[in-house]
Amino acid sequence: MKAIVTGHSRGLGEGIARALLARGAQVMGIARHGNPALAGVHEVALDLADAAALQAWLEGGELAAFLAGASSALLVNNAGVVQPVGAPGTQGSARLALAVSVNVTAALVLTDAFVAATRDCPDRRVAHVSSGAGRAPYSGWSIYCATKAALDMHARAVALDALPGLAIASIAPGVIDTAMQADIRATPEHDFPAIGRFIALKQDGALADPGTAGAQLVEYATGRDFGTTPLVDLREIG
Repeated sequence: MKAIVTGHSRGLGEGIARALLARGAQVMGIARHGNPALAGVHEVALDLADAAALQAWLEGGELAAFLAGASSALLVNNAGVVQPVGAPGTQGSARLALAVSVNVTAALVLTDAFVAATRDCPDRRVAHVSSGAGRAPYSGWSIYCATKAALDMHARAVALDALPGLAIASIAPGVIDTAMQADIRATPEHDFPAIGRFIALKQDGALADPGTAGAQLVEYATGRDFGTTPLVDLREIG
């Protein structure tokens, strides 16, 4: 298998990359920063918030060259940001635009390029890393909720396209002990009223380990049930 993972340098993305390497996959990681500890990953330094840079990189052909000849291929759109947190009027145009660029635009652009580059691949899969926030609203998280819901709807619509050999799913991995969670816990309560729940999860040791969650996501994304439903919550899989 040839696999592309965005946001691979830390957190859940690192866990996903490690799990894929353990399965013998050839892995390309796309992120602003590299991870020297991930030996064997073909790393691409790219800011996914920069749409022009992403387009220029795709036009350079590196993605297509990596995927050439693959008999099975997987794209994991993992990169994401939670900011801006707060009600409209406090979010700021720059932070809002960055969130949409990373969480939605980059994922959809990469999916289009991936599908185009794998036309002859009999087993090609796209996994969006979504969130429960894409399926239930949170005060203060209107941008995060909206961007994750966009990935969910994209997966549902692409599934209806029924492209040959293509399976897609938007996967909510649960609440994971990552830098994003630390960022959430540092948010003022007036911007994010549900902060107490996330502080309690950390204090109670209820946050999932990134490596364990990454392995579980890869197990599902490479399994035979992947693509049978476009929306998945890993917490509901026995």
